[in-house]
Amino acid sequence: MRIATEKPQEECGVFGIFGHPEASILAALGLHALQHRGQEACGIVSYDGTAFHLERHLGLVGDNFGEAALDLQKRLPGYCAIGHVRYATSGGSTPRNVQPLFADLASGGVALGHNGNLTNARLLRRDLVENGAIFQSTMDTEVILHLVARSQRPMFVDRFIDALSQIEGGYALVALTEHRLVGARDPLGLRPLILGNLDGAPVLVSETCALDIMGAQFIREIEPGEVVVIGTQGIESLRPFPALTPRPCLFEYVYFARPDSVIAGRSVYAVRRAMGMQLAREHPAEADVIVPVPDSGVPAALGFSEHCGVPFQLGIIRNHYVGRTFIQPTQASRQLGVRMKHSANTAEIRGKRVVLVDDSVVRGNTSKKIVRMVREAGAAEVHLRSASPPIRHPDFYGIDMPSERELMAARMSLTEMAQELEVDSLGFLSLEGLYGALGLTARNANDPQFADHCFSGRYPTVLADLKMTDTNPVQQMSLLHEVGVRG
Repeated sequence: MRIATEKPQEECGVFGIFGHPEASILAALGLHALQHRGQEACGIVSYDGTAFHLERHLGLVGDNFGEAALDLQKRLPGYCAIGHVRYATSGGSTPRNVQPLFADLASGGVALGHNGNLTNARLLRRDLVENGAIFQSTMDTEVILHLVARSQRPMFVDRFIDALSQIEGGYALVALTEHRLVGARDPLGLRPLILGNLDGAPVLVSETCALDIMGAQFIREIEPGEVVVIGTQGIESLRPFPALTPRPCLFEYVYFARPDSVIAGRSVYAVRRAMGMQLAREHPAEADVIVPVPDSGVPAALGFSEHCGVPFQLGIIRNHYVGRTFIQPTQASRQLGVRMKHSANTAEIRGKRVVLVDDSVVRGNTSKKIVRMVREAGAAEVHLRSASPPIRHPDFYGIDMPSERELMAARMSLTEMAQELEVDSLGFLSLEGLYGALGLTARNANDPQFADHCFSGRYPTVLADLKMTDTNPVQQMSLLHEVGVRG
C-alpha cells in the first residue's frame, strides 16, 4: 500500500572513499551529513584487501553506525568503502531493499549504491527474469548488477559502462570492487554526484555538506554522463556517452539539498533566500509578520522579509526530536505528527496578519493543519506563500512524488486551493521567478536548463516503463514496492 506523503520524499544519498585507513568511519560520518536524503535505511560496504564487509540496517545512521570509531573499524575494516542512505519508499521498509547491494560476480565482488530511478527498469527486469535471472530485491538498482554480470566485455569498467548504456532515467552511482571505486552520473545530470579529496583519498558524495563534515576538499562535480574510475594509480575520467544538454534536478534547490550545500557553484541557502525575495515581488501581502514553516521554509522567509521590510519571526517552533510526518506508519499518527512536530509561538502570532512561507505545497494536508494551528493561536489573517511553483506533475527519476490526482495544484485552481487551505490569500513563485533566483534571467521554453517537469510537465527522457503500467500509470517506476513484475 502506498504511504501518503505531504512533501516529496527525499531521494537517496551515496558516499564513496578510496585509500583511507578509516574508510568505514568516514563513510558513517558522510552518511550522517546526508541523513536528510533518506531516513528509512542505511548501509556500508568496506574492503580491506582480502574480503568485503557489509552491514545494512533499517533506521537512521546514528542508531546503527554511531558507536565508538574503533568498534566500527573492527566491524567494517578496510581502506575503501561505499555507503548509502535510503528514503522512505512506496513499498515499505524491508531489509532486502537496503543498499549498498553486493554480489559475487565472475570477476570478483562488487558493491553498488544508487541514488535515482531508472525509467526502463521494469522492461529490463522482465527480460532478465525471462532469461533466467534470479532477483533478491525489488529495487531497480539490482537490474544494474544483473546487466553488469551478463555483459560479455572483458574488464569490469567496460561491463559497467555496457550496463549503463542499457538503462534510462536518473542516477548517481558508486560501485566498489576489489581494486577500484567507480562513480557515474546519468547523461542529463539529473542526480548529483561530487568529487572531493581527504588527505589524498578521493571521495564521492551526493552533496558538498558531506565533504564539509569531515574536512574534505571539494574538487569538482562529476559531469553528466561521466564515469570516474578511482584506483591506486589515481583517477581516470571516462565519457562513454554522447554529450547531452544537462538537465539537473530543480528540486535540489527547492527542497532536497541541505542549505549549507553548494550545487554548480550556487549556495543552496542563497538561492532559497533569493527565491523568497522574488516571491515577495510577485505576491506581496499586507502583513505584520513573516513566519517560515520550519525548517525548509526559513531561507525563503528571510528573503521575503528582507524584500518587503516586514519583520521575520519564528512564529512556528519545530520539535527536532520528532520524525518527519511522511514516515509515520498510519494516517492517524501522521495527523498527530503535525502537532508533535510544529507548535505555534502564540506571542508572535496573536492579533497579527501573518504570511506563512513554505518551500512547496504538495497535497496540502500539512499546510491546512498548520494554517489552522496559526489561526487557533490568534492570527488576525493568514496568507500562505510557496517558494516553488505549483507542483502539477509526478516525478519518475528518484523522487517519490504523489500521483497527479493527489497533487493539489493538478486538480484545483488557485482560488479553490486557497479555499481548501482556509487562507486569506495564496501565492506561488512562478517558474520564471525560480529560474531568476538561480541567476538565469531568460529561459527558453523549449530548452529549459533544468529538469522542471514537476512544474511544467516537460519530462527530459522517455518514460519507457510507463507504457507497461496500466494499473497505476503515475506511480513511482522504481520497483521499490513489493509487487511482481508483469510479464
